[in-house]
Amino acid sequence: MPGRPSATRRTVLRAAAVTPVAGLAATACSSPGGTSAAGPTAPVELGAANEVGKGGARLYQDQNVVVSRAADGTLKAYSSICTHAGCAIDKLAGTTLVCPCHGSEFDARTGKVLRAPATAPLAALPVVTKNGRIVAGPAA
Repeated sequence: MPGRPSATRRTVLRAAAVTPVAGLAATACSSPGGTSAAGPTAPVELGAANEVGKGGARLYQDQNVVVSRAADGTLKAYSSICTHAGCAIDKLAGTTLVCPCHGSEFDARTGKVLRAPATAPLAALPVVTKNGRIVAGPAA
């Protein structure tokens, strides 16, 4: 087109280099379809049953699960995928889960939101103890 400068090789390469990075950022905070992943889709062995003390919680980051134990010894498990933007929660301070993306906080014992921007609680997961090991996820 007359009067309009053509794209330089540098401009084209720069655009190509930036585009995949932008896509990665979106992928890191959400799953396909815009909904957050809920955690394991099959039972996963998390660790020894004694790893979670009464009144405490443990974050199993690799499996995106948090497990807590009530004073009576009952275990509860929740997905550690933030319900705000689908980010994997990577910090447990006491019994408070902190999302690295936007600062949402959740109670690891109940899954309830303690601090926005998240408004929905964490997804509850079935959890059992089998052969001295904690197993969480569907059909656990």
